[in-house]
Amino acid sequence: MDIEALHKVAVKMVTPGKGILAADESTGTIGKRFDSINTESTFDSRRDWREMLFCTEAAMKEHISGVILYDETLRQDAADGTKIVDLIKSHDVIPGIKVDMGTTPLAGRPGETITQGLDGLRERLAEYYKLGARFAKWRAVIEISHPDQYVGSTPTRGGIKANTHALGRYAALCQEANIVPIVEPEVLMGGYHSIERCHEVTEKTLNSLFTELYEQGVKLEGIILKPNMVVSGKKCAQQPCREEIAERTIKVLKDTVPAAVPGIAFLSGGQENEEATRNLDMMNKIGGFPWKLTYSYGRALQQSALNAWQGKAENYDAAQAAFDHRAKMNGLASMGEWSEKAEREDA
Repeated sequence: MDIEALHKVAVKMVTPGKGILAADESTGTIGKRFDSINTESTFDSRRDWREMLFCTEAAMKEHISGVILYDETLRQDAADGTKIVDLIKSHDVIPGIKVDMGTTPLAGRPGETITQGLDGLRERLAEYYKLGARFAKWRAVIEISHPDQYVGSTPTRGGIKANTHALGRYAALCQEANIVPIVEPEVLMGGYHSIERCHEVTEKTLNSLFTELYEQGVKLEGIILKPNMVVSGKKCAQQPCREEIAERTIKVLKDTVPAAVPGIAFLSGGQENEEATRNLDMMNKIGGFPWKLTYSYGRALQQSALNAWQGKAENYDAAQAAFDHRAKMNGLASMGEWSEKAEREDA
């Protein structure tokens, strides 16, 4: 393990004004997104879509520090024969790779899941390093049950521990392979829970995570944390303002995340495009924390571009303009410099 090299990569991933593009959708997930624009998901169409994003020069050079790829894309060539990895690196952007194998029901814990993919991970990481990946991502899923469900409510302590233990083992294997691990414990935001309940569960999850990282010998200066923001469930009747979201999220992070961690790159978790931007911006406007706070967004960076593209080559310019706009807005938010005026004037 070269901890100095890992730290250097981690710090670059949270460069002020830049964030991480999550383009690691599985074949099934990207197929559903292509269905929304009546476009067939094929090897070539997936390549064309992602190549279009990676060729958006202003966004990639100025506002993207790293790209999380799916296995297919890491091995893929662009239409002109250039390796996709080399295309990304030409913008001084770091290629990364999703390494988990999705979730499966957790035995003995109804309503909870565990992320798969540890078997054979050491060998896969060695191959991914040779293919050019310098960071990886593993997502754990923590779901909050309905507030009225008192019997068998989730998450349980055992469910949280199982998932954070897997994150710790994954992170240790990454660092052994000289790959920076993004550790992603996502408390889902789709339920009926209050922001207070999200606060409680996120705090428990992050406390468990950093205990496991310590016990697995993970060097915190060589990781990136990718957590959820503290929000109420989408179906909750009471939705908080951005100030409360920012204040609660910062408090949870200060209470749980050691200062040795170089940066925190939030997932958008189903937030609307501008909502994810506004909430990140508010946190950085408040400030007063030891880590860089930035973004690792998928849909919140891609959706407007996907809508503009519609699977048609003649829409490339419009799609790239949409992607460039969202990347620029989130870049401003990562420095606390976003505004409604900037959002409208740049559109």
